[in-house]
Amino acid sequence: MNKTIITAAITGGIHVPSMSPYLPVTTEEIIDESVRACEAGAAVVHIHAREPEDGRPSSDIEIFREILTGIKARCDVIVCISTGGRVGMSPEERIATVKELKPELASFNTGSMNFALYPLLDKIENFKYQWEKDFLASTEKLVFHNTFDVLKHFCSTMEEIDTRPEIEIYDVGMINNTYQLIQEGYFNGPLYMQFVMGILGGIPAAADNLLFLYNSSKQAFKEFQWSVCAAGKHQFPMGVTNLILGGHMRVGLEDSLYIAPGELAKSNAEQVEKAVRLSKELFREPAAPDEVREMLELKGKDKVNF
Repeated sequence: MNKTIITAAITGGIHVPSMSPYLPVTTEEIIDESVRACEAGAAVVHIHAREPEDGRPSSDIEIFREILTGIKARCDVIVCISTGGRVGMSPEERIATVKELKPELASFNTGSMNFALYPLLDKIENFKYQWEKDFLASTEKLVFHNTFDVLKHFCSTMEEIDTRPEIEIYDVGMINNTYQLIQEGYFNGPLYMQFVMGILGGIPAAADNLLFLYNSSKQAFKEFQWSVCAAGKHQFPMGVTNLILGGHMRVGLEDSLYIAPGELAKSNAEQVEKAVRLSKELFREPAAPDEVREMLELKGKDKVNF
C-alpha cells in the first residue's frame, strides 16, 4: 500500500465550544473547514452538524443538507456522514440523514458500549453555554446502543442507497459482530474498517492494542482496508503506528483539539498538513478523492442526494 487515505473529522459531537475557539460550529465554518482540509490533502471529511447559535450537536437534516451541498459545490472531497448522532437519538433518527442524503460513505458503529465524556468536565473552567456542562455530565450514564437489530437495519439501509459503511471498531468484540453480519450476508463490497481508540468505554489507545485489532481483523477477514482514529494526545502516535502497519489515518478537531502538546490546532487543515508530512516521511502519498473512490468502490459524488 503506497497511498494513504487521510480523513478529517471536522467538528464531531464530543468537544464543546468552550474547549477551543477554533472548533467549527456554524454551517459556514464547517463548510470552510472541510474545503480547507481537502485542499490540505484530506480525501474524506467526516461530518457532524451543530446548531449554529450555540454549537449544540444537531440531527437536523436541513442543516446537514446545507453543509453537504456547500462542500460539494466547492471541492471534490468524499463526504462521510455520521450515524452516531447526538445523545438520546433513536436509531431511526440516527440513520435518517444518511437515508435522505445518500452519501458515498457513512459511519457504521458495530456494537453497544459505554461512551463516557464526563471526565472532560474537570478540564473546563468556564462554560459558554449551560448545555455543554449538562451534556458532558449526562454521559456518565450513557450507553451507545447498537444492538444487532439496529446494525442490520443500518446495513440494509446503506445497501439500498449504495452508501459504503465505514465500519467503526471501538473494541475487539465489534470485530466479531462485523464477522457475524458478513456471515449473514449484510455486507457487500470492500470492507473499510476504522479502529476507534481512546474513548472511555472502548479500547485504550496503545500500540499493542492497535496491533491486536489489526491481527484480529486479519484472522477474521480475507481482505480489508483500515484506518485509525485516536482521541486526544494519541491522535498522531496511533496514526503513525497505523501507517507503518500499512493502514490509513484520521485526524480532525472531532478527535483532538491540539496540533502539539499544549498547542491548540487552529484548523482541521493544520492537522491534515501534519498527517500529509508524516505520511510522506514513510514514503506514502496521500490518496486523492478519486483514488479512494476506486479503492473503496464508492458510487461517486454524482449519485448522492445533495
